[in-house]
Parts: sequence; C-alpha cells; structure tokens
Amino acid sequence: MEVVLNLPDKVYGQAERLAGLLNQDLPRVLAETIENALSPLGASAARLQPVAELSDRDLLKLADLRMETAQGERMGLLLERQQAGELDETERRELTALTQVYHENLVRKAQALSEAVRRGLREPIAK
Repeated sequence: MEVVLNLPDKVYGQAERLAGLLNQDLPRVLAETIENALSPLGASAARLQPVAELSDRDLLKLADLRMETAQGERMGLLLERQQAGELDETERRELTALTQVYHENLVRKAQALSEAVRRGLREPIAK
C-alpha cells in the first residue's frame, strides 16, 4: 500500500543518512523503521505474560535482562560490517532480526523496571 508522508526536514535527513549507512533506498528504510516502531514486541507479544502479573522474583529477573552474549557479539560484528558497507542480504536480515530482539528486550526490561519501582522493589532512576 502506498502512503504519502510529510516529514520534518530533520527526520527526513536522519532517514536519508540511515538509508545511506544501510546501503538501502529511503522508502525501504522508512517502511522497515515504521514497522519496527509499531511492533516493538513483534509476534511474540501474544505469548508474553504482562509484567504486572509476574512474581517479584521474575519481575526483577526481567528488569536485569540482557541480550545473550553470542547474540550481542554477532550484532556488534554485523553493525561493523554494515558501517563498512559490507553486509550482504542474508546478513542484513540477520541484523534486522537481532535488532528486533534487542528492541523487544529493551521494551520488556523498561516495563519491568517501571513495575519494580511501582512495587517498591527498585529505587527510581535519578534524573
């Protein structure tokens, strides 16, 4: 489906720079970015228990969530290859998938931290 968007100059410039870094055309980068933004928990969201329903123990475990070491290292390598303009299509898809995992984990971790503060299990983060 085709959609026409009016973007602020700053946003357009950022998208253009990202497209250049990824060696992809601008419409594709915008479409993927919007898709990722609108599905922060992807298809896995239906299987996830809401953080408000987690036990204190499970909530604190989730609040300390980190990407698996091997995944983080692979993502770092792929990001380096991307910056060098050396990613092939398979690696680009792999990087997209790893980035999605990272974002999903980040959203869940933030939700867990917020709930842990609400329950008094963690101190609020100082501003």
